Amino acid sequence: MIKFPRPKTKHVELDTMTALISRIMREAGRDYIGGYAFAIFCLLLVAATTAFTAWIMEDIINQAFASKDPSSLWLICGAILTAFIIRGFASYGQAVTLAKIGNNIVARYQQRVIDHLMALNVSWFSNNRSTHVAGQIAQNVSGIRDVMNMTITSFARDLITLVGLVIVMVSKDPLLSLVAVVIAPPLVLSLRYISRRIRSATRESVVLNSRVLGAMQEAIQGVTVVKAFTMEEQISKRSAELIRAAEERSNRIARLSERTSPLTETIAGFAISGVVAYASYRLIYSGELPGSFIAFITALLLAYDPARRLARLQVSLERAVVNARMIYEILDTEPKQADDPDAGELTVSAGRIEFEDVSFAYEGGEKVLDRVSFVAEPGRMTAFVGPSGAGKSTLINLLPRFYDAGEGRILIDGVDIKTVTKASLRSSISYVSQQPYLFDGTIRDNIRYGRPEATDAEVEEAARRAQAHDFILAQPKGYDTPLGENGANLSGGQRQRVSIARALIRNAPILLLDEATSALDNESEAAVQKALETAMAGRTVLVIAHRLSTIYKADKIIVMQNGRVVESGTHEELLDEPGGVYTRLQKLSGDREPGSGEAEADALVEWKKEGER
Repeated sequence: MIKFPRPKTKHVELDTMTALISRIMREAGRDYIGGYAFAIFCLLLVAATTAFTAWIMEDIINQAFASKDPSSLWLICGAILTAFIIRGFASYGQAVTLAKIGNNIVARYQQRVIDHLMALNVSWFSNNRSTHVAGQIAQNVSGIRDVMNMTITSFARDLITLVGLVIVMVSKDPLLSLVAVVIAPPLVLSLRYISRRIRSATRESVVLNSRVLGAMQEAIQGVTVVKAFTMEEQISKRSAELIRAAEERSNRIARLSERTSPLTETIAGFAISGVVAYASYRLIYSGELPGSFIAFITALLLAYDPARRLARLQVSLERAVVNARMIYEILDTEPKQADDPDAGELTVSAGRIEFEDVSFAYEGGEKVLDRVSFVAEPGRMTAFVGPSGAGKSTLINLLPRFYDAGEGRILIDGVDIKTVTKASLRSSISYVSQQPYLFDGTIRDNIRYGRPEATDAEVEEAARRAQAHDFILAQPKGYDTPLGENGANLSGGQRQRVSIARALIRNAPILLLDEATSALDNESEAAVQKALETAMAGRTVLVIAHRLSTIYKADKIIVMQNGRVVESGTHEELLDEPGGVYTRLQKLSGDREPGSGEAEADALVEWKKEGER
């Protein structure tokens, strides 16, 4: 059973809706003043010509049918034709103008949301499922456009039209106008009741639909796993529950929204039939000319549509405002790692990295790092080994400030990384994660993401150094081969080498490798290791690896366990410590070469045991 939180109180929500509409007007309205002014002018023409059509009906009836004056009739007909032509062009002008403005608003807010998401810290994405976020953005971004368009058209066209027609009605027959206006209070009260109920249903519908889209996206992305584990039926059942819930919410919204139709039609029917009966009685027994009565009835009938649209305005606005509010919930999320106002630019000279008593815990969790201290010397390779959960990847993630350390300091060339801009920090770092991610586009595009201004020759040189050039040329279009989703048309090792080429082309003084060769076979790993040795020259390199073959040549090896540094030194120095963790690992290999499959399997088992001790 899917449950949702109860909505806030009525007064708080109404105040919030008013404030939100005002905010949208300030943000989205000020950049389109000229366009909206033209649209409002066209809408006023529509309102004026509509009121004019009702007003002139008295002259039509009296002059044509009572007075039988042909000269006046031709003038009246010409005026009516002119009014309809003006209304046609005005309707076209406002519709096209509002559509262009609305489409631009959607495009601008889409870009604004993307830019804001890129500014948020990694922890926000860890706490929010990407598929749900994408689904909500797709559904909600049009809400801001709808709020603007409904507000403009409702007040500039419907309200002015209604006011104009009411003036015509009052001028023709004040008493009958009073009878017609009596229907407004009960109609408004009924619609307010409906709009309050539709508010929570709309938000629930948006959340559920985003979950449906998320479930579909996950099923598509993980289709090989789904089929490998015969999960089709499980996925279908889980999705069916979400789809049924989303359907029920959509049906509820439809029932609530459309309740306005029988309500307004019934009340309007009583009012119009009552007016017609009373006016007919007066005409029959008083002998008055029918012109004013026909004009009044025409105005009353023409007033029905704008009155109905205004009556439904709050219901429609509730849905649009809920969508807009959910977009602003994302836009109003403050980045937790914003640069300090006086943050400077980092200039890496040597590339000396120092951790001073660094501790860290993920939000709501236990410490992952506990007073970690070490120095990575410039131009040297520092490797980190340890069991899963020892904190190796977390340590690497702190350096580019994907997260900020809870305690202690991280220094690069003596400068605390919290005192510099993240852009300058990250531009000095090349990063290869243990799970390579490739973007939509060609292989060349993905490598060039490391340095957008790189030439084709530089892209191909980086691919050669990453041992990727040969398999890229074997692709159907070489470097210009389009990649499937996350490089699905490449093997795991090939994707990893493309991501390594992307890091190499960046040519940054600091290189981070988070198990960067984990997806490679022994032959490819050896080739990439040789290429990396060339790329490491003159750079500070931090490497995480489970395979001993990738670290035994490191200038310094740091052994981690339970979030702490337990040993450090070169491969030979660590082996000289009898009873040490690293020594026990090496003894598992015996006379076997580091990096052999058998040795690596034993090492992984030992690391797991170390983590449990």
